[in-house]
Amino acid sequence: MESDQTVLITGASTGIGLAIARALCESRYRVILTARQSSLPRFAMHEVGESQHVRIRALDVTSAEQREAIIAEAERDWGGVDILINNAGVSYRAVVEHVVEQERLAQMDVNFRSPMEMIRLVLPGMREQGAGRIITVSSVGGMMAMPTMAAYSASKFALEGAHEALWYEVRPWNIRVSLVQPGFVHSDGFQKVRYTAKSDHSEHELAEPYHEHYVNMSPFIGRLMRMSRATPESVARVVLKTMRAKRPALRVPATFDARVFAVLRRMLPRSAYHFLLYRMLPNVRTWGPSEDRVSSLPPGSDRS
Repeated sequence: MESDQTVLITGASTGIGLAIARALCESRYRVILTARQSSLPRFAMHEVGESQHVRIRALDVTSAEQREAIIAEAERDWGGVDILINNAGVSYRAVVEHVVEQERLAQMDVNFRSPMEMIRLVLPGMREQGAGRIITVSSVGGMMAMPTMAAYSASKFALEGAHEALWYEVRPWNIRVSLVQPGFVHSDGFQKVRYTAKSDHSEHELAEPYHEHYVNMSPFIGRLMRMSRATPESVARVVLKTMRAKRPALRVPATFDARVFAVLRRMLPRSAYHFLLYRMLPNVRTWGPSEDRVSSLPPGSDRS
């Protein structure tokens, strides 16, 4: 029964998370909506407020103290978390060479380490009651990688692997584990992508070796997102359907392109698959060495 279950969602103040939050507020579930302290005003902006069965709490998912406090509150007041929806995430745009260790760890901290820690905290209660749902919003980036998104894809690939192992581990306790995989979604999410110091410099400097990667990929991804028929609301409906399914799948494509890429990966030989995707990259013939860029280097620069 919905009224007997508690749902906790991270990253609930914007995008897919907000769409899930708004739908859950109209249900009979007990709901804990979380977001960073600085993002809490967004709930009021979208007319999402607290009620007898809805709580809004500040949660920086990278803070162990805050993670433990939110689970402790749920256990104290509502008997624990029955359904965990991991949605919080960030995305860095940078080629591998432009990500230093601190930036790589920051990406992994939010997208991989933190959701796994949330899962670790709710599992004892779920095992004790012999039931539970864990749903994590992954990405097509967890099944395929794009240039300039290496760290992001690494974090999502890690999520996918850990959840596959978890699916086996907790099945004896009737705990269901699912990864919802959106592809391109019609939203302003591409404008919130973070750049590293080196990737930002490279995008704005013509002579930089990876300049063409950035100036072509950024608008390319933006166009695909604007053209997509998928919305945060449509992805939220997939999340809710998965949450209520009797036997949810481990991996659930949430958009048309996610389903297409999943089929391509299964059907095509791997070499053909990668060749096809490489040829689809925007203006890929201009990537790499460029006589125009080399000639623009100042005298004495290394032209090798």
